[in-house]
Amino acid sequence: MRWEVGTEVPEGSGNSQVSLVAPGFVRLVGGDSPCSGSVEVYDRDQWKAVCHSHFGAKAAEVVCRELQCGTALSVHGAAQLGEGAGPVWDRELQCVGNESVLSFCPMRAPKDKACTHATHVNCTRFRLVNGSTACEGRVEVEVLGTWGTLCASRWDLSDAHVLCRHLGCGFAESIPGGGHFGRGTGPVWRDSFHCDGTEAHLGQCPVTALGASPCSQESAAAVICSGPAHHMSVRLVVGGSRCDGRVEVFQHGTWGRVVDEQWDMQEASVVCRQLQCGEAEAAYTPVRAEQGRGPVGLRGVRCAGQEADLSLCNTSLPESTLAAGVMEDVGVVCQGSRRVRLVDRAGRCAGRVEIYYQGRWGTVCDDAWDLADAAVVCHQLGCGGAVEAAGSARFGEGSGQIWLDGVNCSGAEAALWDCPAKAWGQHDCRHKEDAGVICSEFMALRLENSDGCSGRLQVFYNGTWGSVCSNSMTTETVSLVCKELGCGNEGELETDSNYAKLSGTTWLDRVECGKRNSSFWQCPSALWHPQSCDDRREETNITCNERPQVAACPNSMRCTGRELPLRVPPSPGRAVPAVPVPWEVSASPDREKIRTVEGKDGCSGRVEIWHRGAWGTLCNNAWDMRDAEVACRQLGCGPAVYALGQAAAGEGTGPMWLMECRGTELSLQDCWAQPGDSGACQHKADAAVHCSDPPRGRPTTSSERLSVPVVICIILGALLCLLLALLAGQVQSARARRRGSRRAGEPFPEAVYEEIAYSLAWEKQARFSLSDVPVLPGGNPVDGYDDAGEVSDPGEDPVPGQGDWEVPRTPEEGAGPKDTATGRSLHSQRSAGDSGAEGDTLSPFLVHMGYDDVEEVSLACPHEDTQDVTPEPRAQVSQSPRPAEPSPAKQVGAAAREESSVPLGEP
Repeated sequence: MRWEVGTEVPEGSGNSQVSLVAPGFVRLVGGDSPCSGSVEVYDRDQWKAVCHSHFGAKAAEVVCRELQCGTALSVHGAAQLGEGAGPVWDRELQCVGNESVLSFCPMRAPKDKACTHATHVNCTRFRLVNGSTACEGRVEVEVLGTWGTLCASRWDLSDAHVLCRHLGCGFAESIPGGGHFGRGTGPVWRDSFHCDGTEAHLGQCPVTALGASPCSQESAAAVICSGPAHHMSVRLVVGGSRCDGRVEVFQHGTWGRVVDEQWDMQEASVVCRQLQCGEAEAAYTPVRAEQGRGPVGLRGVRCAGQEADLSLCNTSLPESTLAAGVMEDVGVVCQGSRRVRLVDRAGRCAGRVEIYYQGRWGTVCDDAWDLADAAVVCHQLGCGGAVEAAGSARFGEGSGQIWLDGVNCSGAEAALWDCPAKAWGQHDCRHKEDAGVICSEFMALRLENSDGCSGRLQVFYNGTWGSVCSNSMTTETVSLVCKELGCGNEGELETDSNYAKLSGTTWLDRVECGKRNSSFWQCPSALWHPQSCDDRREETNITCNERPQVAACPNSMRCTGRELPLRVPPSPGRAVPAVPVPWEVSASPDREKIRTVEGKDGCSGRVEIWHRGAWGTLCNNAWDMRDAEVACRQLGCGPAVYALGQAAAGEGTGPMWLMECRGTELSLQDCWAQPGDSGACQHKADAAVHCSDPPRGRPTTSSERLSVPVVICIILGALLCLLLALLAGQVQSARARRRGSRRAGEPFPEAVYEEIAYSLAWEKQARFSLSDVPVLPGGNPVDGYDDAGEVSDPGEDPVPGQGDWEVPRTPEEGAGPKDTATGRSLHSQRSAGDSGAEGDTLSPFLVHMGYDDVEEVSLACPHEDTQDVTPEPRAQVSQSPRPAEPSPAKQVGAAAREESSVPLGEP
């Protein structure tokens, strides 16, 4: 990617892509670091490319020296020049090599040489000295024009691999100590690099110096690299480490692809052995996206598996064998590719534990996770001891594979995968159980006040907040604190004039930041000590010149208030030149902190990021395809198609940021960044992106997403409506049944009289109609009845509650005939009698039904619609006359509580 962090731009240049510029004359643009890129000079109010044929190695040394970028690493031709390529400088440089600035070099008009290519220079601030070759020796670093020895206190193989690769020396074979390459001269830099081995140069690695111990020349960092590429050298590319990826071989001065149709573990073992990456774990064919497009360096290879390098294998296969199969790119996963990291932006030494295995990142389950397991992780990362073994996805839930479960370390293991555990990938967990750690060297910074931009300066270290003493405090220190916290570029140092003994922890004293430091974490200081000072007058209080912007959270349902009150960079410290952005520690997903606007969909447009309560844009001065890949990945929009600049999607508002990504990060918040300088970055240079996939399946942004409580309310509301509808249906059904029941209880004279007309009871009543007293079974008129009551007159109003009673439908109720249509017993009818008969008589139908206890039955009034309907009995039936006065109803037996006749209409 490009580093274009400007230090000076001549007014009126009209060029928004500002780079590291020597005042008024030279700059490097389009490189992958601040000290590499195409050479341009400022001439006649415009920047012009320098022709490669007019520029030599000595001129390159001067350029690197002038830009304070150390020494020249390489000079070669860059982009082809021609029509539409921009102006070209019409001078030829003739430098001696010892000039301090390029403008001191003699110049002349060029000879008759055709200018076809621009000049690309790679400078480096690192070199190896006192070795037998250029690829081994003591490590020296140039800072502000001064070379000094690098302290070895934190130097490891990952750092050494990055340096060897940067110097074109292969990979690191060893890191000898104890002054193996002699004593150095000059200063000893106490900076500690924290590389993971994938960086392009040491400038991309996090750097710390705060609280570091003094270092002597005998403790110098050193390395022995494998050396420059030679015939049949091997490397692995597009993997997650130097020990996994697609295989390439060096032949005829260039790197080429290896293709084969029968690539297996024998060949993979040889490649891993040649790269000193341990045993081979997998041999595979890369997916289409990882396949190469360059020349083929080796077509077909057969190894026995014991060879020392690939050149000893059979690479001269007959054409018939090569033509028999489909040749494809080949890949290897070696045991040395395993890595561990802590993620979720809490810092290099705190976060969710993830392991890189078989080419994929995965998490660790928190079953049986304790301090001994956490201690192994912290030691493996060079982060001191373990302060806390966190579980239950304390640092957010991961995704993808869960690699380890039931980890049971003793604490002495060199790597987490050396601990007893279940087999790789075997677990009974979900990502809500992801394990995390907080190590002792996790550091954070804050100003203890409600606004976060003023108050007592405190540092988090070894699991505890502690104050910072003000002895030897410089204005640069105050400025870096404010920049670190996003509170402006300047501040005021305040101290208490009254003596009082300090209570609590005071971690640091004599923090002396200077011009060479771009981060608070890189500043030299006294050693870490919990009682660095004890006088309140020495306590540091700072008020920065800006206050944080107050704005709503990008997703109010995500900002829960449970976020840690820390402001930390993604990793503590940062190498020159960028200042790390203090991203908030939060459990909210990174995709909520990025958006694209003014595009055709959610996967294209101007890129904006959320930080400290405001949306800001990215400056295109540090924007290329690697940054765009990270942005598209964070958006869930597939690979990047274009990385656009010059406000291609319109000009934004708010703060601007310069970003540097390697292309492998999960989010832009994992990349190094610094606030965009107002002189170098303006909104007319806002960066934009166009990703390959439309936002069909990607997660919505904060403005598009329905919050979880809203979704729950919608679901509950729908269920409640359904329940109310069911209840309404039940009520309507019950009302219908009640209406049907009432209608069923109403007299139906037509049907009743029709049935009675054919009833045997009417025939029996006709036989005994001439007798005053009906003859009952047994010869006694009242035989078979314990109690008898007077039956009320049919014309009398029925007693409430009696006239509607229904005879239960049970077989034992009587032997009388049933109404087959309605399922009810036939209705009782009062017997007709002479007006002069003594007493009232019971209906012969009741006698026939065999009731023992009968209460007086009220005959209901005939239905008005059936008054003219007359039953047609087989025998003539006399109708009883209506008496002048009604007789009172009287209950005639205990059985009346359970049984009663249904009223009949008057015939």
